[in-house]
Amino acid sequence: MKDNRKKFTWKRLFYSLAGLNLFIVTVLLLMVFAPSPKVEDPDKEFIEEEAGAEFTVNTTKANLNQLINAYMEKLFKGKRKDYFVTLEDDVQMSGSIKAFQTEIPISIRLEPIVEENGDMILKPTNISLGLLQLPNNKVLEYLKKNYPMPEWITVDPNEELIYVAVTQMEMKSNFKVKVEQFNPKNDAFSFKIKVPNKTLGL
Repeated sequence: MKDNRKKFTWKRLFYSLAGLNLFIVTVLLLMVFAPSPKVEDPDKEFIEEEAGAEFTVNTTKANLNQLINAYMEKLFKGKRKDYFVTLEDDVQMSGSIKAFQTEIPISIRLEPIVEENGDMILKPTNISLGLLQLPNNKVLEYLKKNYPMPEWITVDPNEELIYVAVTQMEMKSNFKVKVEQFNPKNDAFSFKIKVPNKTLGL
């Protein structure tokens, strides 16, 4: 009797686990083949068009990492601890998908490209979702739907990029910022700061 009960329990656990795995795989496949919604191209701003004084600021990877971490803490207001952006030899984003109380890690490595107007494009060079290899656009689509982004960051799954409109960042000081150099590999970063004349009452 005990042997039959053990066999029944073992079989039930086996089929439950198999069913759970099948469900997770099905959800991931739906992520792969579901169509991505069209994303409108962000408008570009040129800080040079506004009258004011300009200053160039050089900084380091360590300083930027500290600034990014502080910004992320403010963005999530302490509610999420599973999403990080760090600068190494490139830009790295890490997080996780929660499926049935199981955390599946996401890791995205991105190449930064500075635009003519001082904005940035982040192009994925490597994306991993646990041990699965999924198309870049589907992982970016999940990121877009499940992780809050400020208005000046656009995740475009169709073009497989993240557009960072640095020139449209809202600052209490009303200063404007553009990227001039963003090279994590060589630890070389420079930004142009525009102080509009109207901010000084001129």
